[in-house]
Amino acid sequence: MNEKTKDPQRMEEDRRQIEDLGSSTVKTEHGTIYTLTIIGQVEGHQILPETAKTTKYEQVLPLLASIEESPEIDGLLILLNTVGGDIEAGLAIAEMIAGMRKPTVSLVLGGGHSIGIPLAVSAKRCMIAPTASMTIHPVRMTGVVVGAPQTYQYFNRIQEQIVDFVTTNSDISREKFLSYMMATGEIATDVGSVIYGREAVEVGLVDQLGSVGDALAYLHDEIDKNRSGENTEAE
Repeated sequence: MNEKTKDPQRMEEDRRQIEDLGSSTVKTEHGTIYTLTIIGQVEGHQILPETAKTTKYEQVLPLLASIEESPEIDGLLILLNTVGGDIEAGLAIAEMIAGMRKPTVSLVLGGGHSIGIPLAVSAKRCMIAPTASMTIHPVRMTGVVVGAPQTYQYFNRIQEQIVDFVTTNSDISREKFLSYMMATGEIATDVGSVIYGREAVEVGLVDQLGSVGDALAYLHDEIDKNRSGENTEAE
């Protein structure tokens, strides 16, 4: 069905889906692919100002569950251009994506910073544009912080969770990731590192350089493999 023959009601639903969630569903001969964007700041338990572009975790979590359960959707494409945001919310989304059985691919465009790194590597295949960047830094917390040993332990445990998730879901070594995280002298006002597409691939943080065409081609191949497997079992 091409754009000219689409049902007007369906076209209106597609438009609302893009405007409300920054997402779209495209059905082709290769299968049906759901495209989800994670942009701006990942919003957690506190509502950010209306002037900030945000990705709201309370919308994304049930959406991912419905994508996984829907028999009409064959694969998920995640487009990332995020500065990071709430750690718990970001990790919750990343864990949901990592636990999906359907083919998933992420594509970092512009930036996949901070908690955007676990989000990127959570997909079964992670790609990055050559000009895109990723900022790796220690856990930071805004607001009032109690100066006590328990506070340091809490920060350290959260940071360990992030390191464990990233190194489990990518090919970067723990030592290399920590060296990026704790580097000094590279970021003017912070500890950490900024790496770009090619370097991210070379150290194993990201699977490959790629574009939207590469990401879709990967999904098409995985969908075809799944269908072939289903046909073999049926026989």
